[in-house]
Amino acid sequence: MPCITRFAPSPTGYLHLGHAYSALRTADAAEAAGGRFLLRIEDIDSARSRPEFEDAIFEDLAWLGLSWETPVRRQSEHLDVYQQALETLSARSLIYPCFCSRREIRAEIAQAGAAPHGPGGALYPGTCRALSEEIRDQRIAAGDAYALRLDVARAGTEAGPLIWREQGRGDIAGDAASYGDVVLARKETPASYHLAVTLDDHLQGITLVTRGEDLFEATHIHRLLQALLGLETPQYAHHPLLHDQSGRRFAKRDKALTLRALRAGGHTAQSLRRLLAEPADLSEFLETL
Repeated sequence: MPCITRFAPSPTGYLHLGHAYSALRTADAAEAAGGRFLLRIEDIDSARSRPEFEDAIFEDLAWLGLSWETPVRRQSEHLDVYQQALETLSARSLIYPCFCSRREIRAEIAQAGAAPHGPGGALYPGTCRALSEEIRDQRIAAGDAYALRLDVARAGTEAGPLIWREQGRGDIAGDAASYGDVVLARKETPASYHLAVTLDDHLQGITLVTRGEDLFEATHIHRLLQALLGLETPQYAHHPLLHDQSGRRFAKRDKALTLRALRAGGHTAQSLRRLLAEPADLSEFLETL
C-alpha cells in the first residue's frame, strides 16, 4: 500500500514555526516512502476562516519548498458528506441533541463537585442523554439551540474492542470513553473536528497521519468513528510539539514567529529547514529574534 500523508491546516491565522515543523515532517515521511503528500484546508469553522489566511498557507508552504497535489480538498465544500455520516449515526441512535449551553455544563460540573475528567478536562455529565424523544422533538421544534453529541458508551458497545498502530509505539488500545460524549456538530459548525478529519482522511486514502502529540488522545475518538462508519484506519505518527523559551507551545497568537514575519525579517527557507531538522537548537534561535 502506498504511503499517503497530509498536512491539514485551518485558515484561521498565519502559519508559524510549529506548522512548518509538522508540514516538513509529513512531507518528508511521504518522500522517504516514495509516497504522496496532500494538502487539505480545514475550513469547517466558517466564522474564523479567512480567504487571506488560506492564500497565505499556499504561499508559506511553497516558500518552504513544498509541493502538493491538486485540487486541494476544502472541508467547506463537502458538508454533505459530514451530514450523511451524522444521519447514519442518528439512525442507529448513536448521537443525541444536547441543549445545554457551555455555561450550564460548567455550572452542573461545579455543582457535582468531583466530575470525571478526560484529556480535554471535565467530561460532559450526560444531562441530555436521557431526554425522551418527545422532549427532544419539542425543544427542536421550539427553536432551542443544540449540539449533536456521540453517545460514547452505546457506540463503544456497538464497536467492540479497538486498536490503532502508532509509529514507534506499536498497537494502542482504543479508549473513547475517556473523552465522554463528544460534540460531533453544532449549528454554527456543521461537523466537529473529530468527525470531519476522520471522514476526510478516509476519503483521501490517507495511510499515515502525521500530527502533533496534542492530538494523540483524540485518536481514541477517531478510531471509534472509523469503526462505526466502516472507514479505513491509517497508521499514526504523533510528533513532539515545539515550544518557546518559557515552555509554552507555539500558537497562532505568536505573531513574531509566523513564517511571514520570519521571511520579512530576512530568514530563508533553507535556514528554517535546517533549524527544524534539529529542533533542539530552537532556543538559541529564539533568543536572536
